[in-house]
Amino acid sequence: MTKKGPKTKVKTKQTKESAAAEKEIKLSVEEQLNAELSNEKDKFLRLFAEFENYKRRTSKERVELFSTASQDVIKSLLPVLDDFDRALHEMSKHEETELSKGVELIKNKFSSTLQQKGLRVVEVKKGDTFDADDHEAVTQIPAPTEDLKGKIIDVIEKGYKLSDKVIRFPKVVIGQ
Repeated sequence: MTKKGPKTKVKTKQTKESAAAEKEIKLSVEEQLNAELSNEKDKFLRLFAEFENYKRRTSKERVELFSTASQDVIKSLLPVLDDFDRALHEMSKHEETELSKGVELIKNKFSSTLQQKGLRVVEVKKGDTFDADDHEAVTQIPAPTEDLKGKIIDVIEKGYKLSDKVIRFPKVVIGQ
């Protein structure tokens, strides 16, 4: 019986070692699978975030496109609006009130249509401080009074905004 005893112990020892080795292999396989799983989760989260950013960016671009799609057309109509203003100014010098009323009605309808599309006048008054970021200086003339130096003396052409974007800066004369 003594011969069987040591053999059994050796087998038990070998069985324990092989079980430990199998456990290590299983652990390493489990660890590998867990690492692969976390890697794939990370890739998925990055891809998902990238896709969300893409959706947000394209949505923003689409909104911008719709808001400024008519910019070229409206910009090309601004000289017509200026001509209406000049015509009304000249007609006010004469006594043709019926004709000036008709032209004013057409101008008002034209202006309101453009305003519905998002066009706004950039408000500039004589005596405002000149700002190169907001105004386009056409010329400088000697200031009639000392307090008009560096200020707007005359507005040559109105400026316009489409939504919040300036599509034409007001053209002004400033005092020197």
